[in-house]
Amino acid sequence: MRKETELHFFSHLPTLTTERLFLRPLRADDAADMFEYAKNSAVTEFLLWSPHPDVGYTRRYLEFLSARYRTGLCHEWAVVERASGKMIGTCGFARLDLPHNVGEIGYVLNPAFRGRGLAAEAATAVLQIGFETLGLHRIEARYIRGNAASVRVMEKIGMQKEGIHRGAMLIKGAYRDIGYAALTKEDWEARKNKSRL
Repeated sequence: MRKETELHFFSHLPTLTTERLFLRPLRADDAADMFEYAKNSAVTEFLLWSPHPDVGYTRRYLEFLSARYRTGLCHEWAVVERASGKMIGTCGFARLDLPHNVGEIGYVLNPAFRGRGLAAEAATAVLQIGFETLGLHRIEARYIRGNAASVRVMEKIGMQKEGIHRGAMLIKGAYRDIGYAALTKEDWEARKNKSRL
């Protein structure tokens, strides 16, 4: 993928629609919904960021992202439940390695909405964009060892575990083991063909 393609696509981020969700750009008025889960230390236990201290912090963060959308440098969607209109999490690309056509997917969901397959539903929509619109060859995900919920999502969307890097990242003052999983374009096509049978 060329840099120009990345910047054009993400500066005009499309809304994605699934059976139960909308995925759209994040907005400043998502602050209350985001703060509802972002303040929770149980949510951030296996993430690189710490709990948000107050809703003002969350609003400023969303305003920062708005500027990045305009320049095509934000690769993340708000996950919105269609039935209620509530913003319940985020999903998108944490990293894009353009010379090798590789993306890294990430997601976080409000705990009140877990256990219903919504994270996998959102992630599948992002995988489809990655492989079929952006032309990625490989999409991977990382997880901190112990994050069983995230691993279950990776397995549901067809990713294969590729191993653990011991003590690979210094996160919140501790060295953590990092697991890797991935899906290639060939894997994606095989899953699509199988689902048609």
